[in-house]
Amino acid sequence: MVEYDGTEFAGFQAQRQGVRTIQGELETALARLGDGARQPVDGAGRTDAGVHAQGQMIAFAFTGRQTALELETALNGVLPPDIAVRDVRRTRPGFQPRRAARYREYRYTIWNGPRSPLRERQALGIRNPLDVAAMERAGQAFVGRHDFSAFGAVLGGRSPVRTIHVVRVRRRGSLVTIDVRANAFLRGMVRRMVAVLLDVGLGKMEEGAVRDAIAARTPARNGASAPARGLCLRRVVLGRPIGTDEQNDGDAEE
Repeated sequence: MVEYDGTEFAGFQAQRQGVRTIQGELETALARLGDGARQPVDGAGRTDAGVHAQGQMIAFAFTGRQTALELETALNGVLPPDIAVRDVRRTRPGFQPRRAARYREYRYTIWNGPRSPLRERQALGIRNPLDVAAMERAGQAFVGRHDFSAFGAVLGGRSPVRTIHVVRVRRRGSLVTIDVRANAFLRGMVRRMVAVLLDVGLGKMEEGAVRDAIAARTPARNGASAPARGLCLRRVVLGRPIGTDEQNDGDAEE
């Protein structure tokens, strides 16, 4: 499992040389601790630039002789301070967390109070009051199995259908959180959902218009998307059997 502050990264997935990514840093660290050969790291979610993770699940082959606990300690000794690994375990050959995920859970965090540089590193600052109750009610339109073409990019001709299990909007003082749990996500899906819920909370959009936006299948609110810094992959739960394209291709948020 991996935790990271995504602020200074260009996303999870490795890119061209010189671009800093989570996958790139992990692969470099593993090569350094092994025999120098670079082994691919597979993640359960390909988080986008600026998106954080508390419970990203990864898998990799390792050529060194360390035990799982020794490897965990060694990795944390060589990784940069904005990435950490924990609970390293052996698994079966060929294990792919992306395909084995039962569901993924993201949290979007909003600081609905006075300007706060520390809090707003990993939260979106909103000064105007938010109607959190209206956002909670509107969010229930997303729950269930829908075509989410209006809320995300469909890659490689795959199905835009996803099943959302939970949408929860809560306030604690000035802190507002939006939790979304689903079997899989389209790229950019959670941040586009958040953008619509923020419009509801600010009184710019009626609650009932969310269902209309889903049904329209054209980019909701002209493709508006909440900033990446408020989004965090909280956890990945494994265990669902592979059986449909809907389960297998949902790895791309954000």
